[in-house]
Amino acid sequence: MNLERKIAVIGLGYVGLPLAIEYGKKYRVLGFDINAERVAELKRGEDRTLEADLEGMKQATNLYKKTGNKGLSFSANVEDLRLFDTFIVTVPTPIDEYNNPNLLPLLKASEMLGKVLKKGDIIIYESTVYPGCTEEDCVPVLEKTSGLTFNKDFFCGYSPERINPGDKVNTLTKIKKITSGSTPEIADLVDALYSSILENGTHKAPNIKVAEAAKAIENAQRDVNISFMNELALIFDRVGIDTNDVIEAAGTKWNFLKYRPGLVGGHCISVDPYYLAHKAKALGYNPQVILSGRSVNNSVPNFIAHKVLKLMIQKDLKIKDANVLVLGVTFKENCPDVRNTKVIEIGRELEDFGVKVDYYDPWADSAEVKHEYGVDLLQKFDDKKAYQSIIACVSHNEFLTFDFAKYKSQGAVIFDVKNFVDRNLVDGRL
Repeated sequence: MNLERKIAVIGLGYVGLPLAIEYGKKYRVLGFDINAERVAELKRGEDRTLEADLEGMKQATNLYKKTGNKGLSFSANVEDLRLFDTFIVTVPTPIDEYNNPNLLPLLKASEMLGKVLKKGDIIIYESTVYPGCTEEDCVPVLEKTSGLTFNKDFFCGYSPERINPGDKVNTLTKIKKITSGSTPEIADLVDALYSSILENGTHKAPNIKVAEAAKAIENAQRDVNISFMNELALIFDRVGIDTNDVIEAAGTKWNFLKYRPGLVGGHCISVDPYYLAHKAKALGYNPQVILSGRSVNNSVPNFIAHKVLKLMIQKDLKIKDANVLVLGVTFKENCPDVRNTKVIEIGRELEDFGVKVDYYDPWADSAEVKHEYGVDLLQKFDDKKAYQSIIACVSHNEFLTFDFAKYKSQGAVIFDVKNFVDRNLVDGRL
């Protein structure tokens, strides 16, 4: 099988950049992004997402500078794509304000590629979608803009992303990838391409729809499992017992799955179930379990805010104009990713009651948080300021040594969302 493909990776975020680097060590690769600022940053050898292996990126870019026919380069110029024959699309697939799939970035990327497509080209999608999206939504756009015929002139593949932001153990080369193609021959080629950069191999799905569905249920399953734990937390709060104590006790049984309650945000788990639900409803089925899980998980930020207010009242603390410190804004620990974080919702609910909220997160980019959520992060933490409550939302390494005892001694309410604060210091936890 001829694997002498020239690969262009479309979208250089958390998913696309690691792919571009790994392929760039063996193939001629173009890392493409419509954001010229992002391209300039990467050309300087920098990466704000902290996901890139900078040494690997340097190795791949130097290979191109040395050979000209292998290695990695970056561009924001669409015309540069014409020199490539294999396109891997890694653009975001978010939801809109009504929790409906927003395919605009995916369809715009498909339209752009349609203008540069040639006979024999392959487009591989990695973006999370519902089953059928590649062939029913993307392919018509490719055909219309290119004037070419699907599975005759050009072909498609689907290999869902499995990048876990901030995870330095389960990195791209160490995870097993699902692959698929629009014909048996293309499926074999796509599988061989991914196999050439992965240590743990691939799983070749029988068709593209199966691969799309597999990705959708990976995150839907996790979402539903966490929602069960969150619902238990809501119940046990009323009972007056600690949810984590219950989980530890139940976890002594060999087949109990020790999921934990928590905020469910980020670019995948809190989004992907809506894609599956959308497809189900389009086919006339109302997905009750999936949507009920989403409903429970979406209620958790308000529950936390109201619980903190109750604890403050129990301590005779004034609510209006009270100062509350929120520790952590990113959707997970030791990671700068603020996509679809649920932390802000806690703060907004508190502000509705007249509380003054400070957000502190040394990992988050202040400009990005301001742009996405309209919130100003503390540039520097002022340990002299008095707070009536501290909500530990994200267990960054920097917060593991935070002086919660100091604020506890001053009468502040300490609420632990992530179960990492000394239990003797907390007034409540999820």
